[in-house]
Amino acid sequence: MSEAAAVLPLPTVERRRTADKVFYGSLAYTAALTAFWVFALATGRGGGAFFSHWQITLAGVRNVVFGFVFMNLLWGLIWLGIKSLVLNKLVGFTKEERRAAFGSRMHEPFDLPGMLARHSERRIRIADMIGRRGRFITLGMAGFFYLYSRVAADHTPTFATMFLQDNLFDAVVTSWIFLAFYYSDGFVAAAFYGPQSRVMDGVLARANCLLITTLWTVFKFVMVPLGSRLAAIYQPSEFAVVFALIWGSYMVADASAEIGGALFGKQTLRVWGIGDVNRKSIGGTVTGFVAALVFCLGIVVGRGLPAPWIGLAIVIAISNTLLELFSPRGTDDVTMASTNAAICWAFGALVL
Repeated sequence: MSEAAAVLPLPTVERRRTADKVFYGSLAYTAALTAFWVFALATGRGGGAFFSHWQITLAGVRNVVFGFVFMNLLWGLIWLGIKSLVLNKLVGFTKEERRAAFGSRMHEPFDLPGMLARHSERRIRIADMIGRRGRFITLGMAGFFYLYSRVAADHTPTFATMFLQDNLFDAVVTSWIFLAFYYSDGFVAAAFYGPQSRVMDGVLARANCLLITTLWTVFKFVMVPLGSRLAAIYQPSEFAVVFALIWGSYMVADASAEIGGALFGKQTLRVWGIGDVNRKSIGGTVTGFVAALVFCLGIVVGRGLPAPWIGLAIVIAISNTLLELFSPRGTDDVTMASTNAAICWAFGALVL
């Protein structure tokens, strides 16, 4: 045990061990992904089965620079400032409490029980929600509607994987960058992790974020072969609807559940996951279901599709709701999207 860890309270030490395990697990995976990239680069084989580009290209370098400067630094700083303002004005956090909230929380005790004793838990959850959803849902939904319009117009057979990185070099570098800032308390690390690191996750906030980022890259190896099967089953005119049911419904359900839970829900449902406080609410679950159902039915009915498609929309909405509620925290992005794709594949194979 390190000298720093020796002075931390026992629960903090245990959580730090969990955070370290997430880091080393992600490190091992990223090292393996890097070895895979080097193999693909040296032999010209392997990478193209999952990533359409694996060489170091101008586009790949541009994506890395753009992701670092805009997505992670500038956009992160904007929402870091917004979340800091909300924590100050709405919650009442002091400057020292905000500094602790945006740090790694792994080098000194993080007094979450004390914060909850001094401040409203609901307001803290609202601040967490604004930071997370503000940073991701704005760009995510803009990206979704752009890609949805592209799929509707072009009928591209890669429609099911358009939300995933297609550059292996980009994926490797981005993974290493997130690992590099994991333990840092610096300004750049705060921009990377601060907006989406929940105060309510305590010491494990960055572990939750890193787990999500790592699983998103792993998901590529699951979704690409499934996406090719979807393209073989559905008609090109149906690609946009399937794309929306896989990706749009998951984004709507996930975001709406957190927004509804933060604003209206009572956090009484205990769930398992990476975080100090793992609770969800009936209010958030109902909000996520209603939003997903309205979205799915709107897509299907708006396209004038027959009754079986309406049944598919209802099943997708239910699936998103249950997986958002019962998936271990940090894994629901992957479980929701992959299950949506599997349901669409089964529907196309068995019903159409």
